[in-house]
Amino acid sequence: MLHAVLQVVMGWEGGHLHEFVIGDTRYGEPDPDFPDEFPCVDETKVTLAKALGARKSCKYIYDYGDDWEHRVTVEKVLLPDTDLPCPLCLDGRNACPPEDVGGVPGYYEFLEVLNDPTHDEHQQMLEWCGGGFDLTAFDLSDVNQRLSEIKL
Repeated sequence: MLHAVLQVVMGWEGGHLHEFVIGDTRYGEPDPDFPDEFPCVDETKVTLAKALGARKSCKYIYDYGDDWEHRVTVEKVLLPDTDLPCPLCLDGRNACPPEDVGGVPGYYEFLEVLNDPTHDEHQQMLEWCGGGFDLTAFDLSDVNQRLSEIKL
């Protein structure tokens, strides 16, 4: 479920493999094509609290090709709130890099091309990203609307 929440707040679609690294253990969706090359514990078989134990953070890796790596930190554990049927985003800023942009190097190249109307790939990149990209955009109500579809 944490993966689904992270995908929504990042604005991604979840079309790539991911994993959580906690200590020396990897949790994710076991890949049936490469069970020995990328061994991991099935994330659906363990709770976040149990996997974390006394730890307060973990690493979240998404899209092994782009290799987006995030540090997820637990700041506070609250009792379940029955009046809150879905996750809630409290704050945020800036747009997430588009999915499949090519990781950090690809994102920098993407921004460079978009910011240079004379670049040979400018028009193609504009079309690829849907006509424009505002890297300062963040819509809290939109994020929470999408999070409302995730039932706790």
